[in-house]
Amino acid sequence: MNSPSKNFTLIKNLFDLADIQINGNHPWDIQVKNENLYSRLLKNPSLNLGESYMAGWWDVQQLDKFFSKLLKANLDQKIRKSPQLLWQLGLNIIFNYQNKRHAFEVGEKHYDLGNNLYSAMLDSRKVYTCGYWKKATNLEEAQEAKLDLVCQKLNLKPGQKILDIGCGWGSFAKFAAERYGVEVVGITVSKEQAKLAQELCLGLPVKILLKDYRDLNEKFDHIVSLGMFEHVGPKNYRNFMQIVRRSLKDNGLFLLHTIGHDYSTTSLDPWIEKYIFPNGMLPSLKQIATATEKLFIIEDWHTFGADYDKTLMAWFKNFDQNWGKIKAQYGERFYRMWKYYLLSCAGSFRSRNNNLWQIVLSKEGVPGGYKSIR
Repeated sequence: MNSPSKNFTLIKNLFDLADIQINGNHPWDIQVKNENLYSRLLKNPSLNLGESYMAGWWDVQQLDKFFSKLLKANLDQKIRKSPQLLWQLGLNIIFNYQNKRHAFEVGEKHYDLGNNLYSAMLDSRKVYTCGYWKKATNLEEAQEAKLDLVCQKLNLKPGQKILDIGCGWGSFAKFAAERYGVEVVGITVSKEQAKLAQELCLGLPVKILLKDYRDLNEKFDHIVSLGMFEHVGPKNYRNFMQIVRRSLKDNGLFLLHTIGHDYSTTSLDPWIEKYIFPNGMLPSLKQIATATEKLFIIEDWHTFGADYDKTLMAWFKNFDQNWGKIKAQYGERFYRMWKYYLLSCAGSFRSRNNNLWQIVLSKEGVPGGYKSIR
């Protein structure tokens, strides 16, 4: 067993690789309040780093910068994986944690946390996916630009019927119905999302359903999925694409908006999986390409992962400023957990450890070629 001083030296040497000092003066330097942290970080580091932060064992002035440096240095790959983590990786390979039986878990544990939480954090439309900051100067503009970008990429026309897989609080459905005169069917696995989305879309040609994608049995002019594919899982990618193809009219387009990883994996970050997105999984380029093979033509692949850094920082600013209105319901431990979630993810996108893709696909290829609007 390593001595406390040896544990400290091991962790210090690792942090040095990322230009992070223990109890240093930079805003990204870690301030350690409980020295048991060093031994914990040598056993399942990612999970224990997050849990010890939630417990107040350490702090840092700017979590986003801390994680950007940490991930840029690939420190997660320099600490030997614990037996427990290796066991979980093995289980993820064997079992399908994103099967239909588990489909509603993420809705119950994440999206049903409370509409007041998300109202405090998101823009006025309640868009819970990456904004498009090409010309935007604030979150409202970035999210409107993203919704309009999606509508333009699909070339929406009045009277068309659109499917929104993972519709959230109905932001895309409402925007597309109002601005482009289309009919929208949105599906979600969150009861709270479905209830509020139905209220927000009242009076529009929008139908919101509490439904898993595997229960779809209807054809649509176009299909969109914004930030839902991260819950599908590699064992289900091919089936998901087959269902989308079956549900799409022959001349229709499918737009997939998803966070992506730069390599194929069978697991999510263990802290994120345990506390934020149960059964989540980030796809790779290879996994998406394999899942679409002989089912779709990839017409356009748009990368703007750096925009998620800005989006997450804007979400945290809103959450932090509005915390006083909701803290009685959630408590201090939740505040630290949610802060860790938003700012660690911002650092992840800043380091380009994660990416954001918008992919336009067709069943047989657009005659004459797809005309990109960007």
